[in-house]
Amino acid sequence: MLPAVAGICTNTTLPVHGTCVYHIEQNRSHSFVFQKKRVRKLPTIHPFLWFDNEAEEAAEFYVSVFPNSEIQTVIRMESAPSPEDGVVIVTFVLDGMKLQALNGGPTKFKFNESVSLLVWVETQAEIDHLWERLTADGGVPGQSGWLKDKYGLSWQIIPLGIDELLTDPDMDRANRVMQALLVMSKLNIAELHAAADAR
Repeated sequence: MLPAVAGICTNTTLPVHGTCVYHIEQNRSHSFVFQKKRVRKLPTIHPFLWFDNEAEEAAEFYVSVFPNSEIQTVIRMESAPSPEDGVVIVTFVLDGMKLQALNGGPTKFKFNESVSLLVWVETQAEIDHLWERLTADGGVPGQSGWLKDKYGLSWQIIPLGIDELLTDPDMDRANRVMQALLVMSKLNIAELHAAADAR
């Protein structure tokens, strides 16, 4: 169990990589360090991801993959043997969407395909780039635009406009697109349109 964070907060003025450091002491037995940046307000509902101990590593990987992304806050347990061992929660933004990652320790709870992060893209080049990055170093390609990254988190890489193809008033066109999609791993925009236009 993670210790509850409650106690005295003192704002120091020590800069850490252009941020400020905040100390919170809890029952005089734990000390946490917050590395925090001022950021614009984001939606109040966001994904919260449980890792064994790879939260910071995973967040750094994800922000390297997507544009307009950054690590915002790292909460560390100061009493840990090293800063890497002491990471508790990482808050980060992927292309404008806020996420948090927790180092909760090994448990029976693992990522699976029942929850995935869906990424809408405009071009085949974007699909190819994200597919290559997210399946690298142990990631696993799936079916119909789904994949698992090296941490086991599922993603869908989906082109904009696919909804229009699948809801085409011409049911034969829509059905051909669906049949083509179901046998693909990485989605191919040109092949989906070719399936729609086939006779």
